[in-house]
Amino acid sequence: MGGTRSGKSAWAESQLDESSPAVYVATARAVDPGADPEWADRIAVHRARRSARWETVEDPDGSVTVGIVRERTDVAVLVDDLGTWVTGLLDDAGWARDAASVAAARTDLVEAVGARAGAPVVLVSAEVGLGVVPSSSAGRRFRDELGLLNAELAAVCDEVRLLVAGLPLALKVAPPREQ
Repeated sequence: MGGTRSGKSAWAESQLDESSPAVYVATARAVDPGADPEWADRIAVHRARRSARWETVEDPDGSVTVGIVRERTDVAVLVDDLGTWVTGLLDDAGWARDAASVAAARTDLVEAVGARAGAPVVLVSAEVGLGVVPSSSAGRRFRDELGLLNAELAAVCDEVRLLVAGLPLALKVAPPREQ
């Protein structure tokens, strides 16, 4: 996890072996490039950086992310980014406070990550709780939901890194494996 433009995605991608198969789950909702060329450019940069050996699954409605984490234990899975995943869930729930669908999706993802055995899963997320309290209800809702998700995932993950200025800081490191 990390702040905006901290290098989260590139660092997460570097944790995968480019010569090995992996599943890259992209959660951003693409838009008409004419309507938002800057967002379209961001998505294009991410697409171009992915290894040709990786299977890309674009999941703009968030419907397959949890299933892939749960079922594709044969290969590494990278989910980029949980912030856009949460945004999609909130969009679909009409940004209603305490929407049951958002809480259920969060629980499902945390359980899938916690139960995962086999190849690793790498999750990219923003850290949005370090700054000013957003002035809008939607901004506070997003910050709260993503903060809850990050905390719950950190509890079940073996390792957690915070990217600051492109530098990965270890927040939680897996104990050494016994030989």
